[in-house]
Amino acid sequence: MKKLMVIAVLFVSCLMTAQKMKVVQGDFGFLKDQKDVNVEFDYSKMTLMKDNLSEEQYVEDRRGALNDKSRGGGDVWKKKWDSSKELIWNPKFLELMNVIYSKENKDVFFQEGLTDAKYTLIVETVWIYPGWDVGIMKQHAKVSTKLLFVETNNKSNVLLEISSDNAPGDQWGNNYSNESRIGEGFAKTGKSLAKLLLKKAY
Repeated sequence: MKKLMVIAVLFVSCLMTAQKMKVVQGDFGFLKDQKDVNVEFDYSKMTLMKDNLSEEQYVEDRRGALNDKSRGGGDVWKKKWDSSKELIWNPKFLELMNVIYSKENKDVFFQEGLTDAKYTLIVETVWIYPGWDVGIMKQHAKVSTKLLFVETNNKSNVLLEISSDNAPGDQWGNNYSNESRIGEGFAKTGKSLAKLLLKKAY
């Protein structure tokens, strides 16, 4: 009975964290013949947790709490956090996007540093909830982003804006790393965006 209750709670939790992807403005026509799209990630405006903390405040609070719990633990965690964008979140997003196109035999490629590409996708992180995992109970991370397609040489010209709210980040089994769970949220965002573009643009 207890197992059934746990499964039910996790099922409801999954439903409550369902991702919502919505076109805010623009259309998909400009992407039709584009094979390469440049990608930039922007974390400058993101907030975290239910209290909408700035990244600086979140890091300061968590670092202090972990250092209080175990000497030096917060300092080690901060190093992991500082590297997670480049080593986990950005690669996860790009990997899942490009895997979808590869499986569908589409000659489309999204990557950072493609400055010769006509268009750029700016992945602007709006809000992150890291979630938690205590073994038999857990809660997914959640990642909300603003996805802006702009001209590479004129980034003030937004051709398409898509909002992605509460992309769930989790894996089968246990995942005790906040940074890894968040990375799965970025992976889900990339996968969902790729599928949307397949339907609307490619």
